[in-house]
Amino acid sequence: MAKIYDIPVQNIKGQDSSLKSYEGQVIVVVNTASKCGLTPQYEGLQKLYHDKKSQGLTILGFPANNFLQQEPASNDEIEQFCSLNYQVDFPLFAKISVLGEDKHPLYQYLTTAQPKRIGGEAFTKKLKAASIAVADEPEILWNFEKFVIGKNGNVVARFSPDTVATDATFVKCIESELAK
Repeated sequence: MAKIYDIPVQNIKGQDSSLKSYEGQVIVVVNTASKCGLTPQYEGLQKLYHDKKSQGLTILGFPANNFLQQEPASNDEIEQFCSLNYQVDFPLFAKISVLGEDKHPLYQYLTTAQPKRIGGEAFTKKLKAASIAVADEPEILWNFEKFVIGKNGNVVARFSPDTVATDATFVKCIESELAK
């Protein structure tokens, strides 16, 4: 399997890029959406990034429109929304697909490397109770699912969409990786 740093991506401006510049850092990869009930998580993610970036943490946001079309905006609109509403200054990337036949290679890699998420049982029940179809693991459950990648590039954990940035298990996982 190729290393995560070798997978081609595009930055929010649509320019070809990769995750190579983040090699050696602890990375949180999160699929985002601007019109989701979980969108306020941007605030906590930004605070976490601000508090821990000097220790080697980076958060990478990948907007996706896979769940009830909750990210209909263009890349420019997404960037403006995140900056104006949540003062996001962690790196954002071009909108991708995280589910289905057109799933981006980054998410193919992530879901293969870490097919099981921590948490999400209550959130899954809530979606099903609202008659919303959910994909089974290893697929992404919803917007704001989070993957933690260690300094060595290995995917060490995957957290459910309803895991907030202050969640003790999530923070402990990140801090453990930062300490390595």
